[in-house]
Amino acid sequence: MRAFIGVDVGTLSARAGIFDEKGTLLATAKQPIRIWYEAGDIVEQSSSDIWEACAACVRSAITEAALAPDAVSGIGFDATCSLVVLDQAGAPLTVSASGDNARNVIVWMDHRAIAEARLINDTGDDVLRYVGGSISPEMEVPKLLWLKRHLRASFDSAGHFFDLADYLTWRATGALTRSTCTVTCKWNYLAHEARWSAPYFERVGLSEFVSDEYRRIGTDIVAPGTPVGAGLTEMAARDLGLKAGTPVGASLIDAHAGGVGAIGGKDSTGADVDVCDRLAYIMGTSACIMATTADPCFVPGVWGPYYQGMVPGCWLNEGGQSAAGAAIDQLIRSHPAHAEAAEAARREGTDIIGLLEKRIIGRAGSVSRAALLARDIHVLPEFLGNRSPHADPDSRAVIAGLDLDTDIGAMERLFVAGLCGLAYGLADVIDAFNARGVRSRAIVMGGGAGRSPLVRQIMADTTGLTVALPQTPEPVLLGAAMLGAVAAGAYASLGQTMAAMSALGRLTEKSAPGMAEFHRSKRKVYALLRSLDRDSREAMRFECDAAELERVKA
Repeated sequence: MRAFIGVDVGTLSARAGIFDEKGTLLATAKQPIRIWYEAGDIVEQSSSDIWEACAACVRSAITEAALAPDAVSGIGFDATCSLVVLDQAGAPLTVSASGDNARNVIVWMDHRAIAEARLINDTGDDVLRYVGGSISPEMEVPKLLWLKRHLRASFDSAGHFFDLADYLTWRATGALTRSTCTVTCKWNYLAHEARWSAPYFERVGLSEFVSDEYRRIGTDIVAPGTPVGAGLTEMAARDLGLKAGTPVGASLIDAHAGGVGAIGGKDSTGADVDVCDRLAYIMGTSACIMATTADPCFVPGVWGPYYQGMVPGCWLNEGGQSAAGAAIDQLIRSHPAHAEAAEAARREGTDIIGLLEKRIIGRAGSVSRAALLARDIHVLPEFLGNRSPHADPDSRAVIAGLDLDTDIGAMERLFVAGLCGLAYGLADVIDAFNARGVRSRAIVMGGGAGRSPLVRQIMADTTGLTVALPQTPEPVLLGAAMLGAVAAGAYASLGQTMAAMSALGRLTEKSAPGMAEFHRSKRKVYALLRSLDRDSREAMRFECDAAELERVKA
């Protein structure tokens, strides 16, 4: 048996999964990752911590699967699009006001670079056409500009700037190779022309990268799954408990690995798959909504089009929600019944989400009608701004319809309203896609929330599309493992690997027309909340005297 390992680094944990050549999951393991939160939307991590967590996961998964190291034929890595900074010798270099070199990762959700994103957008450079017309502070170029403006010593001393996924392949192989997925989707690399744009970097104030011929951000850029270096180094192999020289595939961003592991699978009919007919919706702390097209489509407010950003030979449009699972967690944690619900969940041997879903579906009598519980409460769940299609990082959550009820029933209603809010954000992105000719017939849903029948039904009823689950419970890990399979030569291409190692599972169809109308009505309220948020920010900008506000803060 040939086995392949996928390593996935999310926001709070690292995971490893082992799969056979047919995509069957053999073992998984998980390790938490340390994270620092500071005022001003600062979120930082340690690349050394992350690598140690990855190594522990791989060793644990190997033990669980009872495999010898030489049974592993290839390994692939995916990760959040966080920025890793190293010095000339490859040691961690601080990105933190603390000065701690261990804190050398600016996490994707860190919004310290909002001002820098605005400065870049104000240039109107043609490169911005390939990020929906507006760059996000979650991307790497605004963060690089922030480092130059606020931590100049680290910026000047840095020998390497990596997307986290590429840092992992470097740590595994010693090779400075970058993936087209990471640099195209998050660094403004023009993959369709195989080049960086010198005028762009000069215009935004980062001419240093032009003068050093992009040495610090990547000159060897290859497609995902391409073998990197000579495989695992002796040191990395010892860390991971694997054999030196094991092939390593060029990386993917975590959500994109989920897309690769999800959308290429055949359904029960066995018909040939057209990945352009399927959206990938990968929901974790945030959510990515990814559409594949044969030709470039420019969708305002939606990232892309990215050439080969996910599927070889195709273009990618990437919508998203900056807070998805994080928004639901925040709603639940902030509710007065949280402690009571947590204790009830503990007694039943489940988590709070599982407890709430069981109670909600039992009360409603059906999964589809459960949404009726949220008739009178409405949530715009944008705790971290709007990623797309409004591209408004300053937007914030709005809740309407709260009363004085503090029991678990009130928490259930708020929970369902939050899920509806996420569904309406998804529908906004799908509408933006449709307006530019990007149309799909199904949504393939990955991430932990995809296993929820309540989430899937609300998404189906809101969008009118079939929502499908991948057959594997771990599509993100599978997508990463596919990179190792391609690097090992088990399959000729990533596209062939997707067809051979993945399949679709359960389908959720839209329900009765009455529920569709219910969601249309609630979506109108959702739009009103968005207008309220935007108008209230505008009103306060007009009314507040900036100097007086600064005196009060001081």
